[in-house]
Parts: sequence; structure tokens; C-alpha cells
Amino acid sequence: MARGDRNNRAHKPRRDIYQEVTSRILELLDAGVAPWRRPIKRSAHGDGMPKSFSTGKNYRGINVFLLAMTSWAHGYESDYWATFNQVKKNQGAVKKGEKSTLVVFWKQATTKDKESGEEITIPVLRHYNVFNAEQCEGVNAPDQVDEEVQAEPFIPIEEADSIVTNYANGPLVVHIGSAAMYLPSTDTVRIASPDRFEARESYYATLFHELVHSTGHKSRLNRGLNEAPAPFGSLDYSKEELVAEMGAAFLCATAGISPPTIEQSAAYIDGWRKKLKDDKKLVVQAAGQGQRAADHIQGHEWSNRTQMPNRPPSYIQS
Repeated sequence: MARGDRNNRAHKPRRDIYQEVTSRILELLDAGVAPWRRPIKRSAHGDGMPKSFSTGKNYRGINVFLLAMTSWAHGYESDYWATFNQVKKNQGAVKKGEKSTLVVFWKQATTKDKESGEEITIPVLRHYNVFNAEQCEGVNAPDQVDEEVQAEPFIPIEEADSIVTNYANGPLVVHIGSAAMYLPSTDTVRIASPDRFEARESYYATLFHELVHSTGHKSRLNRGLNEAPAPFGSLDYSKEELVAEMGAAFLCATAGISPPTIEQSAAYIDGWRKKLKDDKKLVVQAAGQGQRAADHIQGHEWSNRTQMPNRPPSYIQS
């Protein structure tokens, strides 16, 4: 090789993958992206609405929120819930150590009016405790039927898997349930099994998103995630979601799986960007922290890139 060729190569600017990804996402946002869709496949036997095991009817009101949030936090895949007595009546048993979830309802009660002495009917708030079907033994809910079609064996993507396994002092990753989340209080990522995803690339993109969240832990880049949690949908929560998805997009590009995932990233980012009044600058600012997070996961020292002026405060698990 001629000396001039070596000099020309030495002065060739280094490719900035992070900038390429940021530019591409901004282009997609300008062009308009399809709505984001969930990459994790649900069970063919459930629709996600909490149901009574005894009646099969959907719960209503605040109980939908109470039971759905419990399922989400613990990774329950069954939609069905039963009381201790209902489980026992069906020749089943609650697994040892399992905790119940509160369900409330209004019941009409008869009492006497203090002034007139007449009998009147008033609504009284009552409650009882239920267990998810997955907390029980010896009972099978309608959505716990064994799948007839076996999932194809998951084959890891070497470059993406290397990023995950080489994340030094990273969080514990647990495969459970039908959702994905980062739990700052225990420094744990919970994610559905790889074979539950529509594609291998979707699995890694989702896992990268949660791993970027984990960089905000006080033991790492300290974005305040394990302090007082920010409410879902708040400004701080929304900004952290932008950071996580930008960081995930960078890691996907590094792993060579960007083409199948970048439109999904743009769609997800667009949803949170709209909650922040469509401020495109926030996407660029989030890219700064996303770059730092991606570098941290890969074990690179933070380079002299443009940094966000202040770290966002606390954040709850996603």
C-alpha cells in the first residue's frame, strides 16, 4: 500500500452510527410513521381483560386496573382470578407463599334512617381477595389450555447477544410473563421469553430498551430511576421513554439489526413525542443520553458528544 493511501485512510472521518440512526428516525418522523404495535404475541386463548373464574365475566371499574396492574407486575399470563374458596371448591389449592389481590364492589345494605326510623337501602363498599390462576395448583382456567402449535426454537443473533452478555455489572434479566419492564427497586429486567416475540430482532430491540432504562440506576449513569418514581405519562416519564428507545435504536444499529426495527422505534418514539407537544428538539436531546447509555452498556467511555444539560428526575418501571 502506498504511503499516500495510508495517510488518506488515516484521515478518513470515522463513521458515526449514532448520528445516522438519529437522522433516519427524524426523517421517519417527518414522513409520518405507522402506529406502534406490540411485538410480543399474546396467548391465543386470552384477550387481556381480567375475568372471574367462577362466572367467566370481565371485572369492571377499578378492579380492571387493580388486577391488570398486578398481572403486569408479576408476569401472569392468565386473565382469570378466583377466591380461595372458589379454588378449593374446584379441587385446587393456592400455591404456598402466594399473596392475594384486593377486589372491591358495592353492595346494597338495608339500615334504618336515624331521623325517621324507616328502613332505607344504601350502597356499602365491600371487598374480597382473589388469586390469579397461575398462583394456583390443580385448576385450569380456559386460557391455560396447552398450545397446539409449538413455537420454533429461538436462535440467538450473535452480535446482539454479545451486547447483552458483555454488559458489565448489568441488571438481572428474567424471562417471564408476556410483557417487558425494568424494575429499579430490584435492578431487574423482566421480559417475555424470546419465542413469544414476532421476530428475533424484536426481542433484542425490546431487551435493549429495558437495558437502556437500567443505565439510569444510581449505580450506573444515575438518571434517578430508583428514587421517587415519576407517574406514568408524566413529562419525566415520557422523556425517559425517549431516551430508552433512542438508546435501543443505537444498539440495534451496532448489532446490525437496525433495518427490521428502526420503523418500530420511530413509531414508538412518535407516540411519546406527541405527549411532549411534538417538540422535535426533545428527540435530539434524548439521543444524547441514549448515546451515553448505549456506550455504557458496551463498556465504552463516554465520548465528547453533545450531552443533555440535566438528567431527568425519577422514573417508574416501564
